[in-house]
Amino acid sequence: MCFPNDDDVPMLIPSDIHCIRWQLVPTSALPPLAPNDVHLWRIRIDARGMNLSDCWTLLGDTQRQRAAALRLTERRAHYLRTHGGLRLILARYLSVEPAELNFIYGINGKPALANAALQFNLTTSGALALVAISATAAVGVDCELIRPQRRMLAIARRMFASKIVATLETAAETERLTLFYQAWTALEAEVKCDGRGLFRAGAADDIPPTIAHCIPQNGYIAAVARTDLPSPEKWLTFDLLTN
Repeated sequence: MCFPNDDDVPMLIPSDIHCIRWQLVPTSALPPLAPNDVHLWRIRIDARGMNLSDCWTLLGDTQRQRAAALRLTERRAHYLRTHGGLRLILARYLSVEPAELNFIYGINGKPALANAALQFNLTTSGALALVAISATAAVGVDCELIRPQRRMLAIARRMFASKIVATLETAAETERLTLFYQAWTALEAEVKCDGRGLFRAGAADDIPPTIAHCIPQNGYIAAVARTDLPSPEKWLTFDLLTN
């Protein structure tokens, strides 16, 4: 059994998937981010998350325009908490005000910081957003709320390597859903790491990143991808709301 947090229901998970225990955010300086380190942050984006008015003040003009254009109240709230939280996190590493951050975007839309070597990646699913932070090496992260998938094998045959498809086809029903989400989050994290996009193959001579899985909260699974990725037990993990 794994208890991601005291207020979560226990969840039986494979023994090789690390269960995150979120730490208090230091009130002063963050621990140093060494070249090989990975910091992983959790942002709650549902009603348990940050005050929406506070989030609005953290955003830049472009993000405020995007938030205002969202018609569904829940989607707008999730957007505000996600991007307000992201700015709070990044600003702490760079010692600037959150609204001062400037973003640039790759060909396939992967965001990066203008004029800063700090690398990050963001993912959202359900009530959570995760942010992976790396000093200089590109990083990718994906998180998924585990839900039944009626078209699981059809999706797998279209998206996954034949070896993974064969494993899914022969797996017991009780294991298949977890295996599917392990494969899906690994794929997403890898393509987000290099920024090539989900439907574009990597170059033949590309060296694939290392991928590790974790449970960020009961009912979710996540994957992080980076070259020379340390094991999840060595990551520093912070919950934005525990400060």
